[in-house]
Amino acid sequence: MGSEHEPAHHAGTPPSPRSATTLRVNGKPHTLTVDHRRVLLDLLREDLDLTGAKKGCDHGQCGACTVLVDGRRVNSCLLLAVAVDGCDITTVEGLSGDGEELHPLQRAFLERDAFQCGYCTPGQICSAVGALAEAEAGHPSRVTDGRALAGPVPLDRDEIRERLSGNLCRCGAYPRIVDAVEDVIR
Repeated sequence: MGSEHEPAHHAGTPPSPRSATTLRVNGKPHTLTVDHRRVLLDLLREDLDLTGAKKGCDHGQCGACTVLVDGRRVNSCLLLAVAVDGCDITTVEGLSGDGEELHPLQRAFLERDAFQCGYCTPGQICSAVGALAEAEAGHPSRVTDGRALAGPVPLDRDEIRERLSGNLCRCGAYPRIVDAVEDVIR
């Protein structure tokens, strides 16, 4: 019979392929034997008890599951856990490191009341961390001025909105989310 996190094996059905997978999650190494079909979101929530990233749409359309993989934002509901073997994963729980002090974006979200129900907030914050890093590295967005950029992309409200457009907030806290990101870049 299967454990809590794996389906039961039935006679005549071959077992699903599994591999030892090592991830560094929020600075701590974890080695798990993972079903090749298991997505990173389920591994984080069910195996590592990191429940900040949420299962919203389970199709990569809402961004509630956004985490950082090697510093880049990803929809963890679409990413197979075995595909990130050896990678550094940062969830909202790991943004502040080992300390008690909140990450500047977490603090700004609180100060600006940039959430209502809070369901999308962890994904919004992880996405904003990734978006700020992308802009700092000079990666343009759809609304970036067409001039060749030799350095960081300046972030105005249009840039912030565009870069966070993959994260939905059903409560409509978008103006305050943009305000919180602006507070951090000032």
